[in-house]
Amino acid sequence: MSAVNSTPNWVWLLLVAAVFGVSSAGALFQQVDDVPPLLRASWRLQLTAIVLAPFAIIQWFNHGHLLKHRFTEKSTMLWLAGGGLFLALHFGAWVASLDQTSLTHSLLFVTAHPLIIVFGMMLIAKFLVNYRNPSRLEVIGACVGFVGAALALVDLGDEQGGRTVTIWGDFLAFLGALFVVGYIVSGRVLRKWMPIFLYAFPVTLIGACLLIPASFLFEKEFLEFGMFGWIEAEYISWFLALALIAGLLGHTGLNTCLRYMPPLVVSTSVTLEPLIGSIIGYIIFDTGLPGFWTWLGGPVLITGIILVIVGSSTEYTNTQTSETTEAK
Repeated sequence: MSAVNSTPNWVWLLLVAAVFGVSSAGALFQQVDDVPPLLRASWRLQLTAIVLAPFAIIQWFNHGHLLKHRFTEKSTMLWLAGGGLFLALHFGAWVASLDQTSLTHSLLFVTAHPLIIVFGMMLIAKFLVNYRNPSRLEVIGACVGFVGAALALVDLGDEQGGRTVTIWGDFLAFLGALFVVGYIVSGRVLRKWMPIFLYAFPVTLIGACLLIPASFLFEKEFLEFGMFGWIEAEYISWFLALALIAGLLGHTGLNTCLRYMPPLVVSTSVTLEPLIGSIIGYIIFDTGLPGFWTWLGGPVLITGIILVIVGSSTEYTNTQTSETTEAK
């Protein structure tokens, strides 16, 4: 609690701005839905990589040979490639879901990755002796979250702001949540020693590059829009907003907040993304209001995610305390 009380005021302001920044991405993506989703996702990552590049260059020259040597090791390259692959899969599935279901449903299901992590922990613990099972609170949270998801699915067929809720669209968003777990794992491994921009830039660039051939193979409109079509006047403002507001302010802002406040505070704040994103979409872009069952199931799903986050944070704190005690 003392860590929260000692957090500078500007960090709290940054946290609020970062959550709003991240939450704006879905509504912004839907405003350029004439561009096919995989290409749209690539454009977003391309421009974000360009924004991140100067910061990455500065961090590269500000660090010594030891970090640079470790950066070029084979294992590091593999983790970066894996992070970029899963980032590409995440964005490709999620942006596609925004064309196939409502904004609120897409945001609800793509933020459900803590529930997937709990399920994965249960599977892994069966095969690895030293890997912990999820705690009781984490399991309860996952069950509550899946009940909320089931309730929200009752709204299938409901039309919200020109988008119809579909099982396929919700499934694509859930796939986006599944794929982001791989990106999170890569980040947790590398961010223990790698500065934020030296991690974010190559992973984002790899994701952007991988989505280009994917779009060429699966989207017939690729040649119509082109690999770098975001430079056109009708698109550049939207993708600059995605790169600067959702990318730099949102994701980088959240990573900055993690340096000054407990991860539990940041993670819990991010669970508000479906609510804030839906409000942004409704007020600014007229994306419509959710149906009755989404109003009912959405908060239940978010509650489940928060329970999982609290349970994970408690387990981590207990583990750290135990290790400190043993060390003494």
